[in-house]
Amino acid sequence: MRTFAVVVVVVAVALTASSALAQTPTPASYTLLDTVSESLFGDVYAEPSQWQPLSAGTFFSEGWTRPWASPPPGRGGAPRQGWLNAFDGVFYRLGVATFGLAEDFHDNGNQYSGGFTLYAPFSARFEVRLDVPFIVSNRAGSDNDYSTNFGDLQLTPRVLISESQDFTQSFNVTFRVPTGSEDNGNDFAAVTPTWEFWWNAWSKLVVRGGAGFALPYTESDRTRQEFIANLAVGHYFTPHNLTPFGDLVFYVSGNLRQPIDSGAKDTVVTLTPGFRTHLGANWYLLGGVEVPVTSPKAFDFQVLGGLMKVF
Repeated sequence: MRTFAVVVVVVAVALTASSALAQTPTPASYTLLDTVSESLFGDVYAEPSQWQPLSAGTFFSEGWTRPWASPPPGRGGAPRQGWLNAFDGVFYRLGVATFGLAEDFHDNGNQYSGGFTLYAPFSARFEVRLDVPFIVSNRAGSDNDYSTNFGDLQLTPRVLISESQDFTQSFNVTFRVPTGSEDNGNDFAAVTPTWEFWWNAWSKLVVRGGAGFALPYTESDRTRQEFIANLAVGHYFTPHNLTPFGDLVFYVSGNLRQPIDSGAKDTVVTLTPGFRTHLGANWYLLGGVEVPVTSPKAFDFQVLGGLMKVF
């Protein structure tokens, strides 16, 4: 019943936002189609002045029919960028290919994974994130051989709650589709609402994170209702135009998963030291190593990598 109630609340919020989008008057200069087209395909990086702050107080009346424009750096000079294994908070327009290698996955060899993530803004207030897990491979089954399959697809509608030059917050709902296999720990549906933030706290220091709930549609021995939280801190050391080390950031991201149902109560905490750097021509290299710090451990450590293109 608790899961059902939370899902109802999430659906109600989504329907309210959709209603507001439909009822908000379209500015004379932009139709709804123009807004989407400009957000997805326009030159959103050429004119920083096109970006405007948004407040929570005007959530239902402002920004839905304004094209998304890339925000300027915070007043300390820190750019709004994504990091591996850290919550987003802000909107992007990009695609990133990712890979992972988890050492000694469930004490039975390694797990390999590869996927693609797309961020597609439709307006200043609304964006969709799509996670496509092309491959997940680990030992499983009666023969204990490597089982290689497609993973669970995830679709995340995102709405911007507010955004100033130094601080952004968003509300996101991830819908997990059971397109994978039990052999890889997949093949279950879930909804995950989260609140996320990004903050240029001081100089080029960035603090980001958030919290939410992972709520499987059906409970089983493999799934748990969980409270999840993330906090990441990083500092940018180089300017954007210093190819191939532009916008070089080093960070540490911490992730918490705490079961809240009647099942096992093992708390999971991992730390991920990582980096991101601009290679040139809007290509970026990302990397990190995720290390569990609580027991039992699903793996000894996981090497993460990504190749990103901003468009």
